[in-house]
Amino acid sequence: MLTMKDIVREGHPTLRKIAEEVSMPPSQEEKETLQKMVDFLIHSQDEETAEKYGLRPGVGLAAPQINVSKRMIAVRTTDHRDELIELGLFNPKIVSRSVETTFLESGEGCLSVDREVKGVVPRYSRIKVKATTLEGKEISLRLKGFAAVVFQHEIDHLNGIMFYDRTVENDPYKKPLPPKEVINRSGNESPVS
Repeated sequence: MLTMKDIVREGHPTLRKIAEEVSMPPSQEEKETLQKMVDFLIHSQDEETAEKYGLRPGVGLAAPQINVSKRMIAVRTTDHRDELIELGLFNPKIVSRSVETTFLESGEGCLSVDREVKGVVPRYSRIKVKATTLEGKEISLRLKGFAAVVFQHEIDHLNGIMFYDRTVENDPYKKPLPPKEVINRSGNESPVS
């Protein structure tokens, strides 16, 4: 079982790397790692389990956050219809996005960041993501609102981008920078995912 001890914190070099594509079909080890990521989110959202193991509640987790530089994310949240999205995904990719933008009024947080970061993060209101599930099925998801924000946050992790690289303090309606225009802390350009 993954715990907070397994989550690397800001400053760790893996968080700034561009994660490697997972070859299909994934290895047994990759499947097990991704399942553990999904399980972490389930445990972190259960009050009793979270308290017992000292877990911070999370809605998303990317493999680089557990020091695995591979393109894998886990998400457990609800969509705009309040339906549960609980997925472990290999090689998620945003294939289209809306012109409209959105942001979380309270700002974004991250399991790898132990401090409060002021400001909001402009995100695209709607996105379409293609990926391969833990079960090996290729899927296409149309997401909007909070779920779209969660997926964008996690996919950023796969490109070495932290949410605070995109934070703005005074213009929440600013267009989000496409990934190719985001310069990470090391000064290197991050590629489009």
